[in-house]
Amino acid sequence: MHRVALAVEYQGTHYHGFQTQPSGVPTVQGHLERALSAVANEPISLICAGRTDAGVHATGQIVHFDTMAERPEKAWVLGTRAQLPFDIAVRWARPVEPGFHARFSARSRTYRYLISDRDTYSALTHQHITWSRKRLNVGAMREAAQALVGEHDFTSFRASQCQARNPVRRIDYLHLVRRGDLIVLEVRANAFLHHMVRNIVGVLLAIGAGEADIGWAAEILAARDRSAGGVTARPFGLYLVHVDYPAAFGLPGGQPGPIFVPEPLGGLMENP
Repeated sequence: MHRVALAVEYQGTHYHGFQTQPSGVPTVQGHLERALSAVANEPISLICAGRTDAGVHATGQIVHFDTMAERPEKAWVLGTRAQLPFDIAVRWARPVEPGFHARFSARSRTYRYLISDRDTYSALTHQHITWSRKRLNVGAMREAAQALVGEHDFTSFRASQCQARNPVRRIDYLHLVRRGDLIVLEVRANAFLHHMVRNIVGVLLAIGAGEADIGWAAEILAARDRSAGGVTARPFGLYLVHVDYPAAFGLPGGQPGPIFVPEPLGGLMENP
């Protein structure tokens, strides 16, 4: 028995989240496990770094599984291609030591959220980028977001059905930049609560649209009450782009994506 880690990219539009559900609805995990089981010629069960919600995408989801099958790395990548739908792909595969765990070995996770505030709705970016009907003040959003950086109790930004025992999380940074009509938010934290990123974005959208003051984000955080928060932003603009692990595990790097956002992690800077 040995352990294999994979990086997985998927478009979450047609799936009820990553995790397999008892109801049998389509999930990313379900398709992946069936494809990997076919390549391994034995049942495969996956552990993931983070369970993304329905409609949420990923360019750098990390999973691991244990198997008796001996396959070259290329077989796990290319062998699954014929078994997977067009909107799920394995980016790389690596053998890892038994102590590696996709979830518990992770030191941080990074998400990007994409927003367009052009005058008219874009048919080409439907379910890939969230559209704002109002022009957004990115400077105000950036200023408001700084109140959330650091270690805090994020009760006000968690879903009511969140099952995490501890609402305290540490946000390392939260960057916002404008690229024409595209606004990119990048946030890295040690871990995220259920709907935490989407609830943060919902608050920042209201501030950027001039519907709330800059200090509202800090007030919501201090309230420690989900009812004090704003609307949960749509899932379609959200991408899990990177999971960080100790270098000792030897996992590959690569661009976080999505492919039309070429900046490296932490590289989202305002134009001079």
